[in-house]
Amino acid sequence: MWIALFEFSVAAFTASFALITLAEMGDKTQFIAMSFATKYNPFKVLFAVFLATLANFTIMVVIGQLLTVVVPIDVISLAASISFIGFGLWTLRPEKPKDENSKTSRLGVVGAVGLAFFIAEFGDKTQLATISLAAQYRSAVAVLLGAALGMLVADGVGIGVGVVLGKHIPEKIVKWVSAAIFIAFGLVGVYEVLPSKIGSTGTALVLLFLTFISLIAILFLSRKLKLPRRRAP
Repeated sequence: MWIALFEFSVAAFTASFALITLAEMGDKTQFIAMSFATKYNPFKVLFAVFLATLANFTIMVVIGQLLTVVVPIDVISLAASISFIGFGLWTLRPEKPKDENSKTSRLGVVGAVGLAFFIAEFGDKTQLATISLAAQYRSAVAVLLGAALGMLVADGVGIGVGVVLGKHIPEKIVKWVSAAIFIAFGLVGVYEVLPSKIGSTGTALVLLFLTFISLIAILFLSRKLKLPRRRAP
């Protein structure tokens, strides 16, 4: 049984690659890849996507089914959605002057982008599809490689679009659009989980609260962005 899991199946690889590529087209993580590519080095973004995808899908292929038993998938999806609102606000933070020779800056970009993708995939349809494919084909290696490659192809398209947009759109607009994408997906994710738990009224109140908090934070961050820098005498 365990040996079979590590046998390479061409059928499992092909099915995983095709299904994950199609599922990722138009998905939130593809738009997130596009947003990050407008701000950061596209190769670093792609590398971070690769690491996050490999880590996430490995968990799903090996212990994904057990994870959803120990921690309900709705709880994971809700936590991921709320974290997305945080990522959106983080995008608007005032940036400090960058040190070109700083070694930690590279780790910061890869780490931040990788973390965003890792969290985003929890409860996402591509993650659930990977679990189903692993259970159906019983070939962990083939499913993992096919799914990871499918994610890279789809998100590579998003990164390519982000690079083009980043060259023709002012940085300030890029910041606001990226933040809006993160926050919107976060609110949508909360809306998809809560109605079955607390009803429509409770969900509406939670969404209003999160929207209010987001607006207050955006107002605060926008004022900090507009503060003029003091010139040295």
